[in-house]
Amino acid sequence: MVKLNRSALDALSSNVLVPDYDPSALRSSIVHFGVGGFHRSHQAMYIDRLLNAGGQSEWAICGVGVLPHDARMQAVFAAQDNLYTLITVSPDGQSEARVIGAIHGFLFAPENPEAVLEKLADPATKIVSLTVTEGGYSVNNVTGEFEASSPAIQQDLSAGATPKTVFGFVTEGLRRRRERGLAPFTVMSCDNMQGNGHVAQHAFTAFARLKDADLGEWVAQHVAFPNSMVDRITPVTSEQTKQELAADYGIEDEWPVLAETFTQWVLEDKFTLGRPPLESVGVHLVTDVEPYELMKLRLLNASHQAMSHLGLLAGYTYAQEVLQNPLFVDFLLGYMAQEATPTLQAVPGIDLAAYRHQLIERFGSPAIQDTLARLVAEGSERIPKFLLPVIREQLVRGGEIERSALVVAAWSLYIEAAHAGSFLLTDPRAERLTAAALRESQQPGAFLELEDIFGELAHNERFRAAYLAGRESVRQHGALGALQGLAARTGGKNSVGSVGAGSA
Repeated sequence: MVKLNRSALDALSSNVLVPDYDPSALRSSIVHFGVGGFHRSHQAMYIDRLLNAGGQSEWAICGVGVLPHDARMQAVFAAQDNLYTLITVSPDGQSEARVIGAIHGFLFAPENPEAVLEKLADPATKIVSLTVTEGGYSVNNVTGEFEASSPAIQQDLSAGATPKTVFGFVTEGLRRRRERGLAPFTVMSCDNMQGNGHVAQHAFTAFARLKDADLGEWVAQHVAFPNSMVDRITPVTSEQTKQELAADYGIEDEWPVLAETFTQWVLEDKFTLGRPPLESVGVHLVTDVEPYELMKLRLLNASHQAMSHLGLLAGYTYAQEVLQNPLFVDFLLGYMAQEATPTLQAVPGIDLAAYRHQLIERFGSPAIQDTLARLVAEGSERIPKFLLPVIREQLVRGGEIERSALVVAAWSLYIEAAHAGSFLLTDPRAERLTAAALRESQQPGAFLELEDIFGELAHNERFRAAYLAGRESVRQHGALGALQGLAARTGGKNSVGSVGAGSA
């Protein structure tokens, strides 16, 4: 058994891929907030590819943690010389282990905020990237406006405050660059949101204007916020992952990452201070990301919501278990083909029918062990961004919404079941969601009256009727019974190969 660190690289088994570069000789031009599993399986992996190709040693990453639990990441990186193992597994079970050295350092902001601020103000820093979750931008899901009411943001807005949030750190970093006559870095969101660059631009500019109107205007005029679409299924690292890494590859790694082999990154080519040649390592640089991001959000991410709440109510634990049931496969293909795809644009180079079936294969991979509990976390941030836009567009065009409405109904019933102790509800709005779901027994449709989630949908009679019918179907017949009834009503049309935007 080899404990992972730089001195141990030569001692690793020959079936482990290791950096072709010297990790100690790197320089970091990218600062990344939110060093979780996805960042390490995706963006850091692409940078590792670039470093392995040679000649790009200045493009390494400096990770930043702003939350108290990030102290563990700091400790692991310190013990392992910033190295970690990425294990990728294909649906047929073929695996590969690679040691990633692209993260050159890690700063724990609560311990040394000044070090983070000076790293942001360093002339060598050209890109600040983010994976802070869909809810990390403090933007109202209905109005799209920046919400500055949280105590942490209010603290950061106070005069002379030492930053505690990503808004405070990034804005103060930009202020120092402006004061020192330095060009601003690019702010690159890698979170799952439609127009994530636009959302980031709105949120950070709004915060900067509240802090300093002139600074806010400078940010609006000079900082680039490229849009991106990112994709790689990456479950939470489990003890089983660590044990299998030790057994199969002889590596003792305190925080490895497991991911599927599939990976995709579509990125708007808009940067303030240049960028690494990411196109040379598989990143698709484009002028318009929207067709790709709509495809991913409304097919993959929304399907995760579609399978997970119903799957948990049906008694399943893992995504691959759900996909072993033909009822769920039919339901997901039906949602994707009949409800989501008609709302998409043509996607250059993508056959949408093939993409839908590829998603079913990816979801069903037994090697990934993706838990449904991970997928339902923070549903009040995910469903409004992934699923509700499909419902809105389908209502306008007079298209089908029955499957989407059933997902919302299952969400409300899952929340009820969590209140009864059957599940764990992890959501920033847990208290309000629970209160609304519990009112359903006396006031049908009460769940839809959460205005900051559903907005005008609460008053749409067609959606309301479909929601209530779906809720009653699950309540009377269970999740599987509701899917059986839906399959009978749709007459087997769910797995149509190409509709709406079709293939492109």
